[in-house]
Order: sequence, then C-alpha cells, then structure tokens
Amino acid sequence: MKQTASLLRLGAIALALSLPFAGGPLAPVLGIEAAQAATKVPAGNRNASQPRIPFASARRTAASRSAYDAKFDRIVSVLRRDTRLIRDIKKAASAYGIDPIHMLGAIVGEHTYNYDSLDSAQSYYVKALSYAGIRMEFSLGGVHVADFVQRPEFKRCNAGSQESNRLWSCYQRIWRARFQGKLVDGVRYPGKNFNEAFFQPLFAGQSFGLGQLSPLTALMMSDRVNRTSGYPKLSVRNEQEIYRATMDPGKSLHYMAAVLRDAIDAYKSVANVDISGNPGLTATLYNLGDSWDRAAAFRRRRAAGGARWPEENYYGWLVNDKIEVLQGLL
Repeated sequence: MKQTASLLRLGAIALALSLPFAGGPLAPVLGIEAAQAATKVPAGNRNASQPRIPFASARRTAASRSAYDAKFDRIVSVLRRDTRLIRDIKKAASAYGIDPIHMLGAIVGEHTYNYDSLDSAQSYYVKALSYAGIRMEFSLGGVHVADFVQRPEFKRCNAGSQESNRLWSCYQRIWRARFQGKLVDGVRYPGKNFNEAFFQPLFAGQSFGLGQLSPLTALMMSDRVNRTSGYPKLSVRNEQEIYRATMDPGKSLHYMAAVLRDAIDAYKSVANVDISGNPGLTATLYNLGDSWDRAAAFRRRRAAGGARWPEENYYGWLVNDKIEVLQGLL
C-alpha cells in the first residue's frame, strides 16, 4: 500500500509539472508534496556586491550610494515611528502564513528605489480618497481591456472558470506572443507589456500605496485575497475599487502579502526550493513579478547544470544586506 501511495503521489506531481505554469492553480496540486521535498535556500545574498541598479531607478534618485542610503534611513525611521503599521503588517503576514520580514523587505525596496520615500500609512489613506473623484479607464485605443481579452486569440484563457492569477497571467502571455509590438488586423500595437499598455491611464511607471502595487497585480491576487481575507473580488470594470485596493493601507497590505505568498508557493511547487527564509529573494520577485514563469525558468537552468540557487537582484540584495536593521523593526 505504501508503494502504491508513493507511485500515485509521483504520478500527481508528474501530471502537474506537465501543465502550463500560469500561477496559483498548480499550488493545490503540488503544494503538500513539494513542501515536504523542497530544499531550503540559504539565507543571505549569492552576489558579493550589489547587482547593477537599472537606469530607470537611478534616474529617479541621484545615482550615488549615499542617496540610496539616505532614502533607506528615512524609510526605516517612518516604519519605526508607525507602530500601528507594524502591527498591521504582522497581522496581514500571519493571515498568509509568511514571516512579516518579507513584507518589510518589499516595502523598503520599493520606496528606496521608487519615486518617493515612504509616507505614513495615514497619508496613503488620504491619497486613496483623493483618487475617488478621478475618472479613469483601463483601455488601449478606446478599447477597454475587458473587451479586448474577448478576442479569439484569448480563447484558451477564457475556457472555463479560472483563478484570477492564472487568468490574468494567461492574458499577459497571449498579449506578449500575439500583440506586443506587432501588426494585427491592420492595427499596430505598442511594444509595451500588458500592464503598461492597458493599466496605466494616468502616467507611465504607475504603482501605488505602501506596496507600490499596480492595478494588474491587484487583479491577479483578487481571488486569493478574497479567500484569505474576505475582501470582495475585484472587477476590471470597477477601476476606482481597484485603486482603493492598491492605495488604502487597510487593504493593500493583504494584496502585498498575497503576492509574497504566491512567490514562495511558485518556487516551492515548480522549482522544488523553499525561498521562505530568504527575504531578499521574495523582495526580488515582488519587484520583478511573474514568479511562476521565473520559477519554471530557474528549474530549467538548474536541470541544465546552471545556477544552484535563485539569485537576488539589486533590490533584493539591499534587503538581505540590511536584514538586521529590518528585523529590528519587528
């Protein structure tokens, strides 16, 4: 009986690994087995020095070590003063079964290398209210994204009922393969990714709130947040509610935690490694996105004799380098 059970488990894993890596839906199939077998990634950075900071970030901040250090220090000071925010971070992290250090890493990384230093939680709540009167639409060339994804090219994404992460990941892949930078039916589509093309109605580089979330990220995490935290599912046609989800600290922390939990699940289920003890890696994935595709790519590289462990980017490197400071906030 034990041998039969083992064979059945191996069969389930093989079947799951043959499925497309679209996100969350693989986790229920692989989760328990992968959790038992996954190899824990060591703490700390794999790179001795910080990887190159992209030009876009350097442009937003005076490109010097002292400038980034000053922003980091200001962010830590805000977090140290806002004890209520720290309590809320711990509460959200607990709901999603992650160490709150992952959330601190994402917040600090985003605000060190993004446009502004961290504001107080109350200021983000005020900003969320200010967006209530702004009319916006997630569209491209006058076509709302909800209508655009009904095109026949997206047929396989829309087949059946799919979890929100898998659905919007599928849309992104079809856009990248069939539309981005291409001429389709006489229409030339921009060489922008799906998020930039449809979900930035106000200005480029658009992300909001404590976690600097994009509207698309909130949509992807909608089902997980609904299951875990009880917030209503988001509708892509209700732009105002999506912006509130990204900007209101009471809600956005839950979407942040969901993104980080999803990244941990992706690498455990797909690549058979446990990154939950390395906040620099979860911060890297929070910054880059596409955790399931990246986990699959890492698995292929490792199988081909490439990198033994996933590596942090410039953003995650800072988090691991300053880990003792961040842990002191908790």
